Amino acid sequence: MSIHRLAELSDLAEIVAIYNSTVASREVTADTVEVSVASRLDWFHAHTAEKRPLWVLEIDQGSGKQIVGWLSLSSFYGRPAYDGTAEVSIYLHQQARGKGLGTYCLKLAEAHAPQVGVHTLLGFIFGHNLPSLHLFNKMAYQKWAELPRVATLDGVERDLIILGKRVA
Repeated sequence: MSIHRLAELSDLAEIVAIYNSTVASREVTADTVEVSVASRLDWFHAHTAEKRPLWVLEIDQGSGKQIVGWLSLSSFYGRPAYDGTAEVSIYLHQQARGKGLGTYCLKLAEAHAPQVGVHTLLGFIFGHNLPSLHLFNKMAYQKWAELPRVATLDGVERDLIILGKRVA
């Protein structure tokens, strides 16, 4: 059974490890090299339970709980007029993908967003990341923008799709 809880600083190394596991695929993140725990400290501290939560997903392995993913709401565009809009990010351990946790995360984000003053959720997804596009489409997010060839990964130009949904 999976559960979510607010992330703690002691979780940051596992959060970073899950994030870094996606870098090589060139499908999920625009980072082209792995990030360090130290480089993510400011990002971690910018996520507060009251405004921009960061959750970890845990499953019971019998011998204890294991973090298998994380979900965050991040500020969009950094200006006060956009405080009601947040970017939703979901990162799952490779063995946790395809088991419904992405849907679980989006439902959690949508249910919790109004409690932290968020009425609109955005997903920033590469055009070639078909699993994530499928997830957001399944959850009734609409394509609000397509930025053609704005990212270059290993010499290949990639599109960025912005999907949005009004949740409150």
